[in-house]
Amino acid sequence: MKTSKKKRVKMRNSLPKIGLSVLTIVMMSGCTKLGPDFLGVENPPVPAKWQKEDKRSDEKIAQWWKSFNDPVLNTLVEKAYAQNLNIKSAGLRILQARAALGISEGLAFPQVQTLSGNAAAVRSNGNNFEAAGLNFDMGWEMDIWGKYARNIESSEANLYASLASYNDIMVSVIAEVARNYIDYRTAQERIAYARRNVQIQERVTQMTEVQFNSGNVSELDMQQSRSQLYNTRAAIPTIAITKVNALNAMALLLGTDASVVKKMLASGSKKYRDATSKYLSQEKRGVVQIKQDSSDLLNVEIIPMTRLNPYNKIDAGLLTRRPDIKVAEYRVRSNSAVIGSSMAELYPSFSLFGNIGLNSNNASGSWVSGSNALGVTIGPAFSWNIFQYGRIKNQIRLQDAVFEESLVNYNNSVLTAVSEVSNALESYTWVQKQQKEIKNAVDATVRAFNISVIQYNDGLVSYQRLLNTVEKLTSTQDRYANIKGNLSLQTVAFYKALGGGWQISKGRSYLSEDTAEKMKQRVDWDRYLDENMTRLPEGMK
Repeated sequence: MKTSKKKRVKMRNSLPKIGLSVLTIVMMSGCTKLGPDFLGVENPPVPAKWQKEDKRSDEKIAQWWKSFNDPVLNTLVEKAYAQNLNIKSAGLRILQARAALGISEGLAFPQVQTLSGNAAAVRSNGNNFEAAGLNFDMGWEMDIWGKYARNIESSEANLYASLASYNDIMVSVIAEVARNYIDYRTAQERIAYARRNVQIQERVTQMTEVQFNSGNVSELDMQQSRSQLYNTRAAIPTIAITKVNALNAMALLLGTDASVVKKMLASGSKKYRDATSKYLSQEKRGVVQIKQDSSDLLNVEIIPMTRLNPYNKIDAGLLTRRPDIKVAEYRVRSNSAVIGSSMAELYPSFSLFGNIGLNSNNASGSWVSGSNALGVTIGPAFSWNIFQYGRIKNQIRLQDAVFEESLVNYNNSVLTAVSEVSNALESYTWVQKQQKEIKNAVDATVRAFNISVIQYNDGLVSYQRLLNTVEKLTSTQDRYANIKGNLSLQTVAFYKALGGGWQISKGRSYLSEDTAEKMKQRVDWDRYLDENMTRLPEGMK
């Protein structure tokens, strides 16, 4: 008993010294963070003429699709935001990044905290013994060189990258919804023109058959007229396939069935109703004529249109806030932090370790002596990779090269964005000019048809002349619809190039209530799935 008492006194006397050593290490902990501090990417390669700062730029492009003044398109975008599966997957990746950040933050605290116990009965040489133990072990590597701090910094940058990636997917999804919607409406308008021209060609064919039956023309004229009519009819299914493809693409983007989307598209059917009878109601001396009044001439306004001023100055800050460029920037930040984490491996690591345990090994039936069974161990430790044969330095070099590559990728992302914006603006300008000229061409072909059909009926021109005007009328109107659709598509491309659309997610949750509820029932998520925790930030850092 006296011996054990002396041991306990000696241990109490030594504890202050151990505590002082521990305190010294704790004070040293976190004093230094090795590696470069990321302060942002300097001088992104943006054209000097774009150096304009407008805080309202985000607001101007936040809901760009509403400039088309199309309620159906607005509804489709809202549905896509709520239901698109790629957006939902991106939200779950944000949650994964949050959990990864939590793991990195947890490593800044004691890394080993283990409670263990054992019990056993032993028989040896005819004697029975009982062994039992209960131990608590703790180990804490101090973050003197900032290894864990840099890992937290890297994980935080990855979290921001996942948020920016979510926004980038939103930009793409919204643009794809608008693009396929315009393709769908363009196909509708093309079909409307094709059906009009079928009716025109049917009347011309009837007229040619009358002329043939009267002996005024040869059978060649009649067969050529029929051939042209059949070809025009055959073109309609091809356009209809384009329409079906656009419909199915929208259904995929909305995460629903095509029949549901079709009902949504049909809600604006009155607006898109064709007036073919009015278009062909005018006749002259019993011969079909097309109205030349501009208000009736192109009475098919199906494709959504909007005005865009391609000469406005571009806000450079808006471009560098584009979500995919922010993703590239956060990758640079993350890789910068990893350099410091790798550098820490060159230096010794200091740790605290401790153990408190109750262990006994006694003959069966004897009492356990607490004074003999209780043990306490505490103290500092260190380790140092002194013979690392260049492995750590090469790991640092590797991470530095990865960091430099991410800088190159960032600059490439900016240049790609500049190229996309420039292409969209230039294309819009040229297609706009093309639309004006093709409109004049449509007017001219309508007038040419009206003249040629009368002259053919009067026997003044050959059927080949009439055939050419009918063919040009059909092809020119189809090109006109295509160019109108292309002009709207260039508008979509421009707003997508600027990164417009993600702003509508501000303050909203990246996780649906149903998904959050299922996950809560399956796993203990603590506060991770609370509404305020899953709410998207108002902006990107």
